Amino acid sequence: MRQRAMCAFLMIVIALTAAGVTDAQELETVTLPKPDLTGSVPLMRALSERQTSREFDSRELSADILSNLLWAAFGINRPDSGRRTAPSAMNWQETDIYVVTAKGTYLYDPKAHALTPHVSGDLRALTGQQGFVGTAPINLVYVADLSKMGSAPEAHLENIAFADTGFIGQNVYLYCASAGLATVVRGLIDKPALAEALKLRPEQRITLAQTIGYPK
Repeated sequence: MRQRAMCAFLMIVIALTAAGVTDAQELETVTLPKPDLTGSVPLMRALSERQTSREFDSRELSADILSNLLWAAFGINRPDSGRRTAPSAMNWQETDIYVVTAKGTYLYDPKAHALTPHVSGDLRALTGQQGFVGTAPINLVYVADLSKMGSAPEAHLENIAFADTGFIGQNVYLYCASAGLATVVRGLIDKPALAEALKLRPEQRITLAQTIGYPK
């Protein structure tokens, strides 16, 4: 078992080295444009056009699209209270969104509506076990921080975190439907390898990932 664990660890190190993964010193904070809260299709039309797609063009998303996407996902829609576009149990707001791109991985900061550098290097291929994740422009990785939640049994907190992630993922689905983007929520992830690459703490748990891009 020890030898098997050591082999798995070495495979992760090799993958990170090949991807050029280092700290975030090579990246800069990205201040996103203000989200456009005026233009959109009607909700019922977005619901009728909501669908899953696994084929993505490799073109990068524009800054405006990325701004709208992340605000829709879990942005602050009530500045006076700091509450979000998606609900969370007890308003714990335990879910963090890691934005994985070809240039590096950023952490979405809802208060500043900005992307904070987290890890440089291309980790897209580590966000799932399907080929398209490595070439699509954006993979969102949803990470629940259990330290922000209550003292209930860990399994119960994880169930809540998955439910809260579902709300965020549906927001992304509806935005993508309204903006003509393709998306898919994914659970097939080598979570230990990705957690290692993202340098997550033990109390941080990957729940799901979501790929977004222009339709192919």
